[in-house]
Amino acid sequence: MRRLLAFARGIDILNEGIGGVVLWLVLAAVLVSAGNAAARYGLDLSSNAWLEIQWYLFAAIFLFAAAYTLKHNGHVRVDVLYGRFPPRVRVWIDLLGTLLFLLPMCGLIAWLGWKGFLASYAVQEVSPDAGGLPRWPIKLAIPIGFGLLFLQGVSEAIKQVAVLTGHLPLKTERVEETV
Repeated sequence: MRRLLAFARGIDILNEGIGGVVLWLVLAAVLVSAGNAAARYGLDLSSNAWLEIQWYLFAAIFLFAAAYTLKHNGHVRVDVLYGRFPPRVRVWIDLLGTLLFLLPMCGLIAWLGWKGFLASYAVQEVSPDAGGLPRWPIKLAIPIGFGLLFLQGVSEAIKQVAVLTGHLPLKTERVEETV
């Protein structure tokens, strides 16, 4: 279990670092969006490339921040019953959800996304809009983002098993309900 926990810590460190980079992508997206709006409305200049950069940045932020968000337990929970269960039951729910839903879904999307990226790269796909950008770089973000989410899911599953086997302490705080 010690090696698995070390592996989980490595994944956590990776996604923590990527989360730090994503913060800068948010700033870049804000600056590009503001600059694009100022150029369009203030100078009557417009560019499809700048619009597509905004879209690419938003997609990269969403895809690369998903694993960081999972690491920090920041994804929205819809189940109103979850917070009422004892901590050990919640760990079991998280583990089963990770193994039965998160990991298979991420693996499938990463695999299909990789195939989509390869097809796009093979033809050097470019946006059909005038002045548009190449499409294959953002298509590469799909398998990378879901691959990172898959890895973080593996890390979370390792930690959940460690809690259930007594190798990590059980957190006892209640999940806040906002319903």
